[in-house]
Amino acid sequence: MKHALLQLNVLALASAFACSALLPLSAHAAVSADEAAKLKTTLTPMGAERAGNKDGSIPPWEGGLTKAPASYKNGDPRPDLFPADKPVLQINAKNLAQHEAKVSDGMKALMKKYPDFRIDVYPTRRSAAAPQYVYDNTFKNATRAKLVDNGQGVEGAFGGIPFPIPKDAYEVILNHRLAWTGVNIQTPMRVWVMTADGKRTMASGGNQTFRRPYYDPEVSADKFDGYYSLGKFAATEPGSKAGEAILAHDGMNSATPRGLWQYLVGQRRVRKAPSVGYDTPDAVTSGIGLFDEAFNLFGPIDKHELKLIGKKELYIPYNNNRAAVAKVADLVKPGTLSPDLVRWELHRVWVVEATLAAGKRHVAAKRTYYIDEDTWQIILIDGWDAKGELWRTNYTLTLAAPDIPAVLGNIFWGGYDLQTGAYYLNMASNELASQVKVLPKLERSFFSPEELANESTR
Repeated sequence: MKHALLQLNVLALASAFACSALLPLSAHAAVSADEAAKLKTTLTPMGAERAGNKDGSIPPWEGGLTKAPASYKNGDPRPDLFPADKPVLQINAKNLAQHEAKVSDGMKALMKKYPDFRIDVYPTRRSAAAPQYVYDNTFKNATRAKLVDNGQGVEGAFGGIPFPIPKDAYEVILNHRLAWTGVNIQTPMRVWVMTADGKRTMASGGNQTFRRPYYDPEVSADKFDGYYSLGKFAATEPGSKAGEAILAHDGMNSATPRGLWQYLVGQRRVRKAPSVGYDTPDAVTSGIGLFDEAFNLFGPIDKHELKLIGKKELYIPYNNNRAAVAKVADLVKPGTLSPDLVRWELHRVWVVEATLAAGKRHVAAKRTYYIDEDTWQIILIDGWDAKGELWRTNYTLTLAAPDIPAVLGNIFWGGYDLQTGAYYLNMASNELASQVKVLPKLERSFFSPEELANESTR
């Protein structure tokens, strides 16, 4: 009898441990000083593997790109920084079986749906870089940051990647939320939609402005108010949407709750916008995208449970400066973006699986996020519907911006609806006079609901 009870107790403990492995563990957030020291030896200052891979197809990180071409002026469209590079591999439906281990499910689905779609793989260029103060703060965060709010928030971090040596999926996702993409930036942009029958239309156009107080070198950790990102989108075209605007204040944890406001011309007033999130269709993309797919992750994702699958080598879009200056008609083609213009490279990515939590509702029952190890930005997302069918795949065409310095994944992104055949490209500045521009310090008042109302009624 005692032996049987002992066995039951052991099984109960094992079961409890197995269940706990699926939950965020805030207790293990910070790493030891000895482990953090790897950020100065075998790991890059941001936590990626400094060395290349065994066959050399991924080179070692040697500091990234930190110097813009001499002719570059702030706001200019950034040129292709590797114009002499040629594809080393082309992957399509015919040879997919030889390379599928390094191709995402979404890209496999596009190859099967569109026989002419292919991935042109270029030499891997580890162009990611950040200012020294970001590296210094990342090193400090490694031993002081911790998860809170059941993995949805972080505290003890400032001015750098919070978890450069992550232990679970929640830490990886928070690294994405707090990835380095500059401090004050603005980009004129348009949203292009391609319908299933091959018609290209401009869904929205305007200006997107960001301020990242979390990374402001003039702000100290003790003066930081907890809102890591302030964003404003102001529509200027087409005429039916001109004047509309969305304002977002995103905080580190539950002590700084999210703020969302929207100005609709027909209502002539600023209103709180709680529906701008989760699986609400995104009007900016004519409803093809979902709000929580914006910027590859927008707002809370607490309707899903996250699991860290690990790290793998994957072909991902990277250093797409050439695509960012292409003519719209050449890039946004029927079916898919033009394979001739999109650059793919082999990089190591963290893989996070999100499954619908018990008692929650969301149109995407499962997602897989692929996060670049060098930048901590989500580059690809695959999404499945409630029937278990692959439904959508999202991408970002990262832009190398050595003038900042950064590799930007929060612009020039979009998504495919694999079931309807429609897709969109968001935050595109193609054929516009200006691209991402670094601005002087923006005051908090610029991102206030009151200023949004004033701007919209002028």
